[in-house]
Amino acid sequence: MNILQVDSSPLGEKSASRQLTAALVTHIKAKHPQAQVKHLDLIKQPIKPLDMDSLGFRLGLDHADLTEPQRTENKLTLQLIDELQAADTIAIGAPMYNFSIPAQLKNWIDRLAQAGKTFKYTEKGPIGLVTGKKVYVLSARGGFYSTSEAAQAMDHQESYLKVVLGFMGMTDITFIRAEGLGMGPDAWKKAMDNAKAAIAALSV
Repeated sequence: MNILQVDSSPLGEKSASRQLTAALVTHIKAKHPQAQVKHLDLIKQPIKPLDMDSLGFRLGLDHADLTEPQRTENKLTLQLIDELQAADTIAIGAPMYNFSIPAQLKNWIDRLAQAGKTFKYTEKGPIGLVTGKKVYVLSARGGFYSTSEAAQAMDHQESYLKVVLGFMGMTDITFIRAEGLGMGPDAWKKAMDNAKAAIAALSV
């Protein structure tokens, strides 16, 4: 088993999502001691937003030979796609920022979503090419967004991840969330305890 652990929070050891991805990987490793873990830290290894060097030539906007910056960015994009395709299990630490995901996590996803690599267009519509993966999203949220329709309407974090990962073929997604983290120390502890209990109960 190959595990890809993706962390996007800049809070280090104080990060709830990082604690949860670590707990999940520990749980999986306990069941599968031979599992190999690739840890992608999007803070220590930041990925630039899409620009002319990383995207322009893909859209036919630059028909010249690739420049050195374009070669460098293209190499990184292909490396990230290869890491994704090599993984059997993917653990994504996803804190909610302003009702969505952190920019650093979005930058990673933007590199992955490449026509012909992770999805393709057909006469019947798009088809995802990243299949056979088990994805866990470790979701950290200051408030409660799963408990009412009104709150769910503000959730562009989990809803976005479900759509974009599914578009690339990753439809087997389990969300494990710690909610109410911003509502005081007791609420933080309760949320983390509940999330870690949910991880411990997983059959992996």
